[in-house]
Amino acid sequence: MADPQGLEGSQPVDLSKHPSGIVPTLQNIVSTVNLDCKLDLKAIALQARNAEYNPKRFAAVIMRIREPKTTALIFASGKMVCTGAKSEQQSKLAARKYARIIQKLGFPAKFKDFKIQNIVGSCDVKFPIRLEGLAYAHGAFSSYEPELFPGLIYRMKQPKIVLLIFVSGKIVLTGAKVRDETYTAFENIYPVLTEFRKVQQ
Repeated sequence: MADPQGLEGSQPVDLSKHPSGIVPTLQNIVSTVNLDCKLDLKAIALQARNAEYNPKRFAAVIMRIREPKTTALIFASGKMVCTGAKSEQQSKLAARKYARIIQKLGFPAKFKDFKIQNIVGSCDVKFPIRLEGLAYAHGAFSSYEPELFPGLIYRMKQPKIVLLIFVSGKIVLTGAKVRDETYTAFENIYPVLTEFRKVQQ
């Protein structure tokens, strides 16, 4: 997934911003935009070749494009949700492409109030973690029920990010509105993870 040196492209990591030397990789961006016009979903589904619409199952047209590889949920109200992009720029570009498709089908779609709603990032600290110890020491923020879910769920207050922490050292960070919250949350948790590093017998 991420290359072992944590090098984005081949840039050395900026240690002033990422003291751990690890930069979480952005995996999914969820954004919303208002096309600001009522939409006939049936007409859209019939005319657009990359669209599916099953109103009994879900009240939106599901549309996909290959570049950037994303999925949009398009509602009759004109609201749209775009998922799957790997960066904020890609998410906005994709949303614009969907808006353009809707315009080409004859709707007066605009592009209002584009907003990043959630950023999901992940990384690997490359050492195993004692989740029981972590859960015990940080009980106020942690829920860990291995019978239900193998990861520890850590609800950070500042920034307000939810982290899934796995024994393997793999971390998922979700809930950010800007990527720096993801980075800050990881740098906040990293010293805690090193403290609960599992020693191999």
